[in-house]
Amino acid sequence: MVRAGLTTERLVRAGAELADEVGFDQVTVSALARRFDVKVASLYSHLKNSQDLKTGIALLALEELADRAADALAGRAGKDALSAFADVYRDYAREHPGRYEAARFRLDPTAAAASAGGRHAQMTRAILRGYDLTEPDETHAVRLLGSVFHGYVSLETAGGFSHSAPDSQESWNRILDALDALLRNWPTP
Repeated sequence: MVRAGLTTERLVRAGAELADEVGFDQVTVSALARRFDVKVASLYSHLKNSQDLKTGIALLALEELADRAADALAGRAGKDALSAFADVYRDYAREHPGRYEAARFRLDPTAAAASAGGRHAQMTRAILRGYDLTEPDETHAVRLLGSVFHGYVSLETAGGFSHSAPDSQESWNRILDALDALLRNWPTP
C-alpha cells in the first residue's frame, strides 16, 4: 500500500531540501525515508533507487535555475544580460548549495534530453549573440562562461575567498567586466 501523501514530486522536493542541508552526495533513499519516518520499502513505489532520486533532484535544480535565468534575462542584453545570468548561478549556489551541486550531476542521455539543460544552453547562446560571435567561437565562449561561473562559485562556496581582500563581490564584478571586455574583443585565430 502506498503511504498517503507521498508522491514522487514531494519526495524529490524533500530530497532537494535534504541536499541543501547535508550535501547532495549524502542524499539517499534511506536518508529520505528517515526524514518521512517511513520504511525504505514504502518509497520504492515512487523511486527506483538513490540514483533515480538524485536524477529527480538534478532535473528539479536545472528547471529552477532555468526559470530564474529566464526571468533575469528578460529585456536585457550585452553586459547587463551577462551579469544577470552569472548572478543567477551564483545566488542559486549560495541559497541552494545541494541543488546547485545536483545541477552538475551527470544525467543519462534520456534524462539529459528531457532536462532544462537545453534551455541553459539556449540562454547562454542568446547572450553571446549580443557579442557577434560565430561558430566555433560561440561554443568556446559558452565553455569559458560555464567554467568561470562554476569555478568561481565552487571556490567561493567552499570558503576560498573568505580570508582575503578585496572581498569576493568586488572580484566577481571585476571578473564580469573582464568577461564582457573579452567577449567584445574576442581574439581571432
